[in-house]
Order: sequence, then structure tokens, then C-alpha cells
Amino acid sequence: MKKKSTLREYAEAIGIALVLALFIRTFIVQAFKIPSGSMLPTLQIGDHLLVNKFIYGVKVPFSGTVIIPIKNPKPNDIVVFKYPKNPKLDYIKRVIAVGGDTVEIRNKRIFINGKPFDDQHGVFTDSRVLPANVSPRDNFGPVKVPEGKIFVMGDNRDNSYDGRFWGFVDLKAVRGKAFILYWSWDVQKSLLSLDRSTSIRWNRIGDLVH
Repeated sequence: MKKKSTLREYAEAIGIALVLALFIRTFIVQAFKIPSGSMLPTLQIGDHLLVNKFIYGVKVPFSGTVIIPIKNPKPNDIVVFKYPKNPKLDYIKRVIAVGGDTVEIRNKRIFINGKPFDDQHGVFTDSRVLPANVSPRDNFGPVKVPEGKIFVMGDNRDNSYDGRFWGFVDLKAVRGKAFILYWSWDVQKSLLSLDRSTSIRWNRIGDLVH
């Protein structure tokens, strides 16, 4: 039997590794980073997290069609999805309501199907309450979430551009559920400090995302 050349062995090993990496990234897990403060304090600017892409079923790449269903997103899941206004961008928000639910916001309080939403994660930094004719931020709806879609909001409720402003997210556009922080650093601090190690948020690395 003819022995493979060392170059060919390396090429095959690299090829297999690339295929495995592509498979994992497409169907199982993918890394994302947080560029804005819309999910503060849950997620901070400079957080890097892993997203479970398998939890909501196996999907056909690019189309988002589910071929092996597992479960759908549920309220309070933090999901990464293609931004409806520009699918080239990925957004991350918290699920507030799912298909069939009626969403209403009255003076910053969320109601689902007429009942107060158990809102354990939303924070407010602006004491003003804006009327609905000025902005949908504090008074919104009621609107019914269409089947096959979800309604999402950022935890930083007064500073989040989310479903209140641009509508619903199609389930096909959901990439997966955020589940763990694998890296975090203070971007602003790193720009000002000569020793970048001081900007690493060691206490956040390994935290589960809730």
C-alpha cells in the first residue's frame, strides 16, 4: 500500500477539522458578542456568549425551515435572531410572548393575555412615561402575536430598539438560545488601559445566561 505523503495527511486533517467546525457552527453551537447595552444588566457590552442552535430543532441552513423539531422558544428565553428589517444583522433579545398571545404594555407594565407578565428581568432608567402617540416604548398594543412568530424585548427597557418598534420575529429567523458566557471584557476600559488584562471581567466568564 502506498504511503500517504505528510502534506496530504495534513491537508486531509485540516479538511476534516473544517467540515466538523462548519457542522458544529451550523447545527449545534455558535459564538456571538454583545455590541450594545439593550440587554443590560443581564448582558453587558463586551460579553461573548455561546448560542445553542440545536435546542429549537435542526434547521435547513439559510432557509430556517425546521426538519427535526424539538421545541419552540418560550417566554423569558434569550434568543439570537436575524433582525427582521435587515436579516444580515443578528440581534439578541428576551422572548416576552409567543404565537397566539396578546401583548399589551400599560405605563411600562407588560400584560400577556390580559394578565400581568412576571417580569423579573426588565429594568428602567427613565422615570418618564411616554404616551402611545409619542412612542410605543411605555404604552403599546394590545396586539396579537401571529402564529409562527415571537415578540421580543430588551431587558434595558427604556433603551432597547425591539419588538415594540419593529414588530415580530419569525421562528425561522431564530438562530438559537444564548446559554453561557465564555469571555467578557470592558471594551471602554481596554481602550484606556495599557494593561488590557485589567479590563477582563473574570467574574462573568462561565456564567450561564438567564
